[in-house]
Amino acid sequence: QVQLVESGGGLVQPGGSLRLSCAASGIIFRINAMGWYRQAPGKEREWVAAISTGYRTNYADSVTGRFTISRDNAKNTVYLQLDSLKPEDTAVYYCNTHPSIVRQNDMDYWGKGTLVTVSS
Repeated sequence: QVQLVESGGGLVQPGGSLRLSCAASGIIFRINAMGWYRQAPGKEREWVAAISTGYRTNYADSVTGRFTISRDNAKNTVYLQLDSLKPEDTAVYYCNTHPSIVRQNDMDYWGKGTLVTVSS
């Protein structure tokens, strides 16, 4: 069974930083590109950042220059460094494979996510 466990969220002031982690199990991590996604209140989930097996990175325009994705294959973990946070970054953040989402029991699988709240 696949498990994706996100952590590191919290309440932070505008301009602050957080580092999110996602530990993966049940997949061959090193051969999968990984991504971070987020879902803000009342909005659809959106893609935020991705990192390939060759460590090439891509970002949504809204976070370019502020967020940094990285991975540690030895730990089966993908990270997202969030800097210069804005209130509009408030969302539940999820990791998953990219661009195809993990399928389990004939359904898209998502972990529980980690909540990031940016507020003064």
